[in-house]
Order: sequence, then C-alpha cells, then structure tokens
Amino acid sequence: MDIYQHLPPDLVKISLVLFLSFLVGLEREEHKATANSYSFGGVRTFPLIGLIGYSLALLSGNQLLPLTIGFMVVAAFLLLSYWHKLCKTEMPGVTSEMSGLTIFLVGALVCYGHLWIATTLGVASLLLLDLKQALENLSARIAPSEILTFAKFLVLTGVILPVLPRQEFSRFHINPFKTWLVVVAISAISYGSYVLQKLTKGRGGIELAALLGGAYSSTVTTVVMARRAAREHRPQLFAGSILIASGVMYLRLIILLALFNRQLMSLLWQPFLAFAALAIGGGWLWTRRANSNAPAVQREFEPKNPLELGTAFLFAALFLAMLILTQLAVTYLGRAGVNSLAVLMGVTDVDPFIMGMTQAAGALTPLRIAASAVLIAAASNNLVKGIYAFSLADRKTGVQSLALLAALAILGLAPLFWLGS
Repeated sequence: MDIYQHLPPDLVKISLVLFLSFLVGLEREEHKATANSYSFGGVRTFPLIGLIGYSLALLSGNQLLPLTIGFMVVAAFLLLSYWHKLCKTEMPGVTSEMSGLTIFLVGALVCYGHLWIATTLGVASLLLLDLKQALENLSARIAPSEILTFAKFLVLTGVILPVLPRQEFSRFHINPFKTWLVVVAISAISYGSYVLQKLTKGRGGIELAALLGGAYSSTVTTVVMARRAAREHRPQLFAGSILIASGVMYLRLIILLALFNRQLMSLLWQPFLAFAALAIGGGWLWTRRANSNAPAVQREFEPKNPLELGTAFLFAALFLAMLILTQLAVTYLGRAGVNSLAVLMGVTDVDPFIMGMTQAAGALTPLRIAASAVLIAAASNNLVKGIYAFSLADRKTGVQSLALLAALAILGLAPLFWLGS
C-alpha cells in the first residue's frame, strides 16, 4: 500500500490502461491464430489504442470536443478495417473493431479517474470475447418464446416496478411496490434454477436434478421424482434425492428471508442452515446406498419457465390473499389461528404464506409468532411432500421418502420450543 502511494499517479493509470488493453489484445491474438481469415488487432494494436485514448483525454482536459474528434478518427480507421474484412470474408464480424472502440474509451476513463468503470469495461469486453462459443451455445439452447417471455418480465420489472406506489393501502397494509418486489424475487430465484437446468441438460443424474429442482420448487420436484420412481424401482436413489430437494428448500427460504425481513431471518437462519445441511448431506448418503452396479438414471423433467406472466400474476394474487388471511388470523384467532393457517398452507406452495409473514412480522405480527408460523409451514410442507411421494412412487420409494421427510418435518419443529419460551 505504501509503494502504491509513492508511485506517480499517471504511472499507475498508464499501467492499468496497458494491462487491460493487453489482455484484450492477447485474446484477439489467440483468435487470429485460429481464424482462417483477416482479423483486426492484437497485443500491440489494442494497447496503442488504449494509450491514444488516455493521451487525448489528458490533452483535452475538461473539453470533450478534442476527445470526440479523436474517437471519430480512431473509429474511421476501424471502419476501414471492417471494410477490408467485408471485401475478404464472406461472413465478417465486427467484434474486434467494437473492442477497439471500447479500449479507446477505457483509456479515456482511466485518465479521468474512473478506474472502477474502466476496469469493469475492460474485463467485461474480455469475457464477452473469450466466451464467444459458450454464449453462442447458450443462445442456441434458448427458444425464441423464452426470450420474449423474459423481455415481458423485464418490462414489468424494470419499467412498472419503479413507478408502483410505495405506500400502504387499506387496513391490511397492502403495498403494491413490495408485493411486486416479492414476485420478482421469487421468480428470479426460480429462474436461476431454471437456467441452470437448461444449461446442464443431458448432464448429471438425479442428485443434480434434486439440487436444482429444490431451488425451483421442492414440491414440484418431489412429485416428478415420485412418478419417475414408480417405473425405475431405485428406492434409495429417489428417496435420497427427494430429501435433497427439501434441504435446498431451506436454503431458498434463508435467501428470501434475508431479502425481505432481516429480523425474521436472524431468528431462523441457523436452524434452517442446519436443516439444509442435514437434509442435503443425509439425502446424498442415502443415495449412496443404491446399487452402484445399476445403470445411471438421467434427468427427464423439463421445468416450466417461471417468468410466465400468468404465473407471476397468480403468485401476486396468492401473496395478497395470504397477507390478508394472515392479518385476519392474527386479529381474530391469535397465535393458534396463524399456526393453523401455516399447517394448511403446507399442502401447496409455502412461498406466498412465508412471504406474507415477512411483511407482517415485527409490525402486525409479533416476530416470534411469525417465526413459529414459518417453521410450521415448512414442516407441514415436508410432511405433505412425503405423502405425495408415498402416493405416487413405488412402495419402497414411497415408504422411505415418507419416513425421511416425516423425520425432517419433526426435526423442523424443534426450534418451536425455544421460540415459544
């Protein structure tokens, strides 16, 4: 740190420009070695462009006109390069030329002291260039309909969310902004799991499907695996994987509680983390009891895109319904009413109820009562998933799954003893 402080500021900036531009140039040099046609720039050209950008910014001072003219001159040279590429190549790309313009801007930004932005631009350019094949493969796997769905969701998230009222309405304290923010958070976590499942399609076995499916929906994963188990007859493998999916559910809940109610999360993150570790670790060990000589079981389930607008609006409606029911239960039925509602919500998806508790906890509902309700809802959901597995899977898988999930449900109620004290 002392050495950095004694170095001339311009030396540090020039070194950063050279470092970032050299990395991009090195990547382009490797690209030229594998390309069968003309390609612009390399380990010398890109550092020179970066230095030109830095020098022009230094000479321009606070005047942007000289820097703009310099940018246009460099762009003209890059345009000539692209014109030459058009004449020599059947399918020319413009990536290298655009990278040159980016490096010019990196040099200028470094000169003006925007080191973080310049570094981010340089690293992002390097990643986009180096991950060409991976990004092209990803685009090939994504259907046009999914891109349209994602675009619609971005409109609702980036355009509508910021303009929604952030005030509470009615005696139920309904906040439109928070309501849709909950929908966005739930959908984002589920979509992350959905994308990972798409990227790993054709790879990994049932255990990986359980890990990714638990983040998407442990209830859906349990139903799908139970039905698959009915024809595979691999009880240890599927029962252990179903337990893994329920363990991931607790990790998902920790993230959601951390986002929407830190006080509630502080009460529950330790037991939830312990339950997750126990269920995931125990489920994995249970799958190891399966016949190692049996053929591997590959994934088959294709999850539904969680960013469908109908699904998002349905979740918003369920969330509002749970928020109202929770407040009515607290007002007229007390703690017993809230706990009874938590048990009932375990039959379906517990997310709307738990998200409703994050909004009520500490304000409309005492914190410990809300924490108890979350524990009961999660335990009830585990027991119901065990019943689903028992009903849909073959007998051995169903019995093992019900026993494992019932044990997890009972263990999940243990923190009630100290929450009630």
